Amino acid sequence: MFVFLLSWCLLMPVVAVAADKPVVVARAALRELQPVNWYIGTVISRERARLAAEVSGRLLWVAEVGAHVQKGEVVARIDDTLLKDELVERRADVTRIEAQLKFLRDEVSRLQRLAKQNNAARSQLEKAISERASAQSELTAAQARVRRVAEQVKRSRLEAPFAGIVTERLLHAGEWADEGSAVLAMTDPVHLEVQSWVSVSALPYIETGRELAFVSAGRRYRGKVRTLVPVGDLRSRLYELRLGLPEGKWRVGESVRIAVPAAAARKVLSVPRDALVLRRGYTAVYRIDAADHVARKVLVDTGVASGPYIEVQGEIQPGDLVVIRGGERLRDGDRVAIREQESSQ
Repeated sequence: MFVFLLSWCLLMPVVAVAADKPVVVARAALRELQPVNWYIGTVISRERARLAAEVSGRLLWVAEVGAHVQKGEVVARIDDTLLKDELVERRADVTRIEAQLKFLRDEVSRLQRLAKQNNAARSQLEKAISERASAQSELTAAQARVRRVAEQVKRSRLEAPFAGIVTERLLHAGEWADEGSAVLAMTDPVHLEVQSWVSVSALPYIETGRELAFVSAGRRYRGKVRTLVPVGDLRSRLYELRLGLPEGKWRVGESVRIAVPAAAARKVLSVPRDALVLRRGYTAVYRIDAADHVARKVLVDTGVASGPYIEVQGEIQPGDLVVIRGGERLRDGDRVAIREQESSQ
């Protein structure tokens, strides 16, 4: 009998401890919260271009899609045979006019010497001076034609304006490229940003350099506003927002969701979102009485939410402990064992 009573006494505290339900808690506090609206954004390259032919001709070669190229590297070549032949002709014109100009200069000098000795007619000298000036003008024009054709030869090779990847071939080798027709497209995959479109109501709360939260693939990030174009699209009435990206393996075309402020921030009583117990017909939190570690269910109304916190209105005071994990198993009046307390921010 004594052994039975002793065993029963030893079991009593074990049963009492087992009845205390482990929970994680945090404190309700006054925090500045700002409501947000979520907008869809897309990761884009800050440098992307369609390269067009600058001279007409048959394409000899176009870089493959996916090719990595450096700035200044040739990405397409146009047949320049006729242009090079024309360049030879233009240079020959320059040589011929230079020879003619040299002769006229010598002739003017000779006639000037004769004029001093009164052995040459004044009209002959004036004619030679006029022809010399005309030849000088012809030489200037011929040299300009050489430079123009040489530049066309150079432009028969399309060069990458920045380091990047060829993303599309719009014309292929053997096809005719007219001047101004797009040949290929390329993108810089390194220098990226997020592009989004926001409503006019968000403009007062966005400024260059401000950090905004955004979500990608279930993870939360922050990026600085790089620019906000203050001119709205005439059809959508939305304004373009560009957001810088933190370090990471981002891909062009990746979709993100951006939290954009919708109103001014205000100080409210708030709890972590995880404290809310959502039931059909009501929302509650479990407040812990510090003296006896008993959970009390408190009905609340919710308000503005921002980040991990949400405004609550009810019988909750700043500093109260509320359950943020383990509440789904609780009932009003249950005793709890505080396993961990998260710090208030």
